[in-house]
Amino acid sequence: MKNKNIVLISLCLFSGLTIAAQNKTLIPITTRVDIQGSVAPQTSVIDGEWVAVGSKKEHAIQYDYTRTFNGKPSYRFELKQNDNTLSGYNVGETKGRAELSYCYATKEHIKNLSAEQLEYAIRAKKVYHYGKGECPQGSTKHYQFSIYVPSELDASVNTIFAQWHGMPDRTLLKTPEGVIKQVSDKEFSQIWEKVIFKKDTGYDKIAVTNANGSPKLDKNGNPVYKAGKKPNGWIVEQGGYPPLAFGFNKGFFYIKANSDRKWLTDKSDRCNIDPEKGEVMKPLTSKYKASTLAFKEPFSDFPKNTWVTFNITINWTIYRGKNENILKPGALDVIMSYDKNGEKIDRHIVNNEQILIGRNDENGYYFKFGIYRVGNSTVPVCYNLAGYKEY
Repeated sequence: MKNKNIVLISLCLFSGLTIAAQNKTLIPITTRVDIQGSVAPQTSVIDGEWVAVGSKKEHAIQYDYTRTFNGKPSYRFELKQNDNTLSGYNVGETKGRAELSYCYATKEHIKNLSAEQLEYAIRAKKVYHYGKGECPQGSTKHYQFSIYVPSELDASVNTIFAQWHGMPDRTLLKTPEGVIKQVSDKEFSQIWEKVIFKKDTGYDKIAVTNANGSPKLDKNGNPVYKAGKKPNGWIVEQGGYPPLAFGFNKGFFYIKANSDRKWLTDKSDRCNIDPEKGEVMKPLTSKYKASTLAFKEPFSDFPKNTWVTFNITINWTIYRGKNENILKPGALDVIMSYDKNGEKIDRHIVNNEQILIGRNDENGYYFKFGIYRVGNSTVPVCYNLAGYKEY
């Protein structure tokens, strides 16, 4: 029966897409997956290679048959003014997300895990470590994707449209005594029983009770907990800025590379170069981090109403783990191509530049594209993406 249901869902989706193709319309992609904390149902896999994350609004991610790419519908991403659903780094700030992730784990990927091991992975938010789409530490990888930016897009937007994200392991943590250590998944699960982590900071896990003193239960019959008022000293590895991001901010198109050689990320170190004030290939640095603008140009110069294709080669920086040294810097190469008045334009905007790019983790990196609206911005964002390849 379960297999029949999957077939029926697939047939309905195919039928809907066929009708859309005939009518040249938009078809919402409504499934969402928590790639860190859940197994992706096969029915949520998009075109055999993506899952969707972020806003569940129907307009957030859609197949766009009105703007095809190589004969196929492109992906249309949109966040309206009130679509931010995430809390920012600073109190009161918000962020918005509507992206497709190339990295996720399905039932097939985790088939060799026991039920207990899977539960440990869920608690540690590392389910995607067992899936597809990871680029290993220190490797060289080639990427390609295309974006269509309409002329109506406001120059004041603050959005990342493509990013390579780290894959931090939350079993690396700091104890209340200040000891940094890597624990097993089972040990982390035992800590999870007593601690609620908000971003990277731990709080005592307190059971919520009803007015009569009985335990409060959720709709599934599980106990409800709340975080204590003050941090309890536990710090968990939670990641940081994306090691590579393509975006628009403060009236600029920019390409930014970030590096963090610290074994346990210090989230209070906000080393993040400003696309407006920063100079190309002159990194902003702190003790452990570097943030470099590999390229920038005025948003007004970015090609509009045409497909812009990026071909990227990344040599990821090689780090030395617990020693927190850099063994070999990375390199970045980017070619930007588009049509202008019927002429094919190829611009070598980043010419195999030596650069610090990556994170000092055991796991590597994965690709996402779409809208990641940051900096407390609520400026509406809408554009299309397509044509992703990695090899």
